[in-house]
Amino acid sequence: MQRTCDRNRKRSKRRAIYCPIHGCHLDSVSQKHRLYADRPGQLQHRGVNRKTALMLVANQTAVPLDGEWLEAFWCAECQQTKWYHVRKRDDRTYEISVAPQELWQQVQGVIDPKGNPSVGEFTRRQSRMLGYNAIKDFRFVH
Repeated sequence: MQRTCDRNRKRSKRRAIYCPIHGCHLDSVSQKHRLYADRPGQLQHRGVNRKTALMLVANQTAVPLDGEWLEAFWCAECQQTKWYHVRKRDDRTYEISVAPQELWQQVQGVIDPKGNPSVGEFTRRQSRMLGYNAIKDFRFVH
């Protein structure tokens, strides 16, 4: 006969992700944003040899980086939310560091704060305007 406490141990445990400053447990406040590599150097930096990295990027536009993502966490000691680059080391171990700006270019599902580079300044300005003032940018020739 199995005891109740033995059955409850099968529940998933809280991820062991701790604040690098205070050492307290961090609470996730966002979804995971997976990272992708689109240049061979990004793969080489993670231990893939040059030839394999070149072939992977040539065959796929973006190579998913397993066990790496960006995620926002709340620290009770800092009383603030920060974005971290999370690397899963093994089943229960994670390595985190504050997410550098350049990693946001390797993330799927987020909007580039600078906007789409293929969109012109006029279109960008028009998209930000509210109300009927946008018509002032158009000059009608009689």
